[in-house]
Amino acid sequence: MTKKKPIIAIVDDDESVCRGMERLVRSLGLAAETYISGENFLEQLESSAAARPDCVILDVQMPGLDGIEVQQRIRRLHRTMPVIFITAHDDRAARNRAIAEGAVAVLRKPCNDALIMRTLQTALGLRPPGEPLDQGPIVSAKPD
Repeated sequence: MTKKKPIIAIVDDDESVCRGMERLVRSLGLAAETYISGENFLEQLESSAAARPDCVILDVQMPGLDGIEVQQRIRRLHRTMPVIFITAHDDRAARNRAIAEGAVAVLRKPCNDALIMRTLQTALGLRPPGEPLDQGPIVSAKPD
């Protein structure tokens, strides 16, 4: 029996960020699906035909539903789905809300590939839980 590749959903209104993240995720041997909006992602997530992602990389600031709102809806639908935020704007209030809602990490764009890889491995349970993520441009892993 072949082991299923973890599926990583990438939700960002910037198509170039989606493409870059998708390439990185696939280079790790993981499956990737990209979504240009929070609404589009949630529509797919709520569809019974769609495979549930194992982790979500989610932009904080997007038109329509912002990343925090999408995270809250994910929590209502699938409480255990890990969320990793990426952001170009370090907004302390948004960061603290994301972490309080259970985000694995909030990473600043442009994201360091090695940090994204370590963060994904942690989110998927492929790294020892006590191993720190504090190398690179991490915004926060705990609320202020």
